[in-house]
Amino acid sequence: MKAINTCPAGQIKGFIETSFSDWPGKVAAVVFLSGCNLRCPYCHNYTLVLSPHFYETIPRPWIASRLREFSGWIDGVVISGGEPCLSPRLPQLIRFFRHLSFPVKLDTNGTKPELLAALLEDGLLDYVAMDVKAPLDDIRYSRCAGVPQSVSPIRRSLAILAQSGIEYELRMTVCPSLTTREDIQDLARQIEGVKRFVLQGFNPKDPLRPELKSVSPYSRQEMLEFQRILKEYVAECTVAG
Repeated sequence: MKAINTCPAGQIKGFIETSFSDWPGKVAAVVFLSGCNLRCPYCHNYTLVLSPHFYETIPRPWIASRLREFSGWIDGVVISGGEPCLSPRLPQLIRFFRHLSFPVKLDTNGTKPELLAALLEDGLLDYVAMDVKAPLDDIRYSRCAGVPQSVSPIRRSLAILAQSGIEYELRMTVCPSLTTREDIQDLARQIEGVKRFVLQGFNPKDPLRPELKSVSPYSRQEMLEFQRILKEYVAECTVAG
């Protein structure tokens, strides 16, 4: 039986001091916030969502002291999750890092476009990575999100990013039982003109849905074929890993 989540969203439950892969071209620290409004079947951070009380909450002063020790080495801070935009304290957390003179990258699922717009309007973000789960129709998106999810807020978030002038990327995890070649083709047409897209392979080691452990990921050749499809519509497409 899965533990019941009694922990409020937005608490800092994880911290990586140095990452070379979470912000393109930068060395970044990463903080992980608890809570998410989606239940993606392939999620590998699901304990932050379902059982965050199992993890000690990390205080900001401790993180600040660690970041100061890496001053001159760390280029910025990535706020990830979970879904950071569920936290009512997210703007204050971003300001906390910016007060320490660190640029901030936000990882988000795009379901909270109003908050995303407010953060951008206030000049609080330096880079955004937004996950897209599937082609932009409610049925396929809900299947990959693990809960009923309208694509209307996803479309609004995409429009907000496109009009913001900020550097951003879209990311998609592809799982054979959830994502087909046709899905990739349909999504590519819908996001035509996006500058940067990152394809991520599904990891069967410990997904939210245990039945996915028996699903073999797409091969490298298949991932490169998806990349080829996307490159017809986006300026840059990379395969992670």
